[in-house]
Amino acid sequence: MSVAHTVSDTLVLAKRSLLRIPRQPDLLVGFTVQPVMFVLLFVYVFGGAISTPGLDYVDFLIPGIIVQSMTFGGFVTALGLAEDLKKGLIDRFRSLPMSRAAVLTGRTLADGGTNVVQLAVMLGVGYAVGFRFGTDAGRVVGGIALLLFVGYAFSWVFAFIGLSASSPEASNAYGFTILFPVTFVSSAFVPVDSMPGWLQPVARNNPFTNMVNAARALFVGTPAGNQIWLAAVWSVGIVAVFGALAVWRYRHAVGR
Repeated sequence: MSVAHTVSDTLVLAKRSLLRIPRQPDLLVGFTVQPVMFVLLFVYVFGGAISTPGLDYVDFLIPGIIVQSMTFGGFVTALGLAEDLKKGLIDRFRSLPMSRAAVLTGRTLADGGTNVVQLAVMLGVGYAVGFRFGTDAGRVVGGIALLLFVGYAFSWVFAFIGLSASSPEASNAYGFTILFPVTFVSSAFVPVDSMPGWLQPVARNNPFTNMVNAARALFVGTPAGNQIWLAAVWSVGIVAVFGALAVWRYRHAVGR
């Protein structure tokens, strides 16, 4: 099948995934309301008790919350793929003259669209509670691009989870159970130096910490070091590893 047909099929399936959201508005809760609640909780409840030298807590927090939101943006893909498998829709796709790759690429591409909406919501809420960019427009645009790429990378993680789980409910539980500790044992919500000594090396070498530190450097001007490059490399690595795993799992699921 030609590249043009593959692209066309990918766009059709991405559109299908996006049209699902207005018909199931409860999905909006996961990537809009929940992150907003996290912002309000940490800024107004915990913010006064957390010391972030050199930064107001809101400026420290918002990049971390946004990275967490981008990370979990792919849960719609996990739910969708698990549901399609359960209902036998994947088998129906196999009978159609369409690209096999489009099933996965269409899903992950659709996540990019929802991540744009989520990012706009989070930045709006952040601005309302006092967050302000501290860098020039070029670095802000670079930060937005990096965040969207991070979200795309984790869509492949959720694609693998969705294809591996026995049900949509299980895929949702697996995703949050596996990724929530990763996001909290990082620099997203508190400085790594405030953690117990034994936990600090884990947090510093957590790829999520690199992504959060990169977002802070691009948005508020904290020292970048090699964090931006590390975040990009981690994202590429996640796409490569979990993309391959998702394809392998998809072939196994459809018996090919």
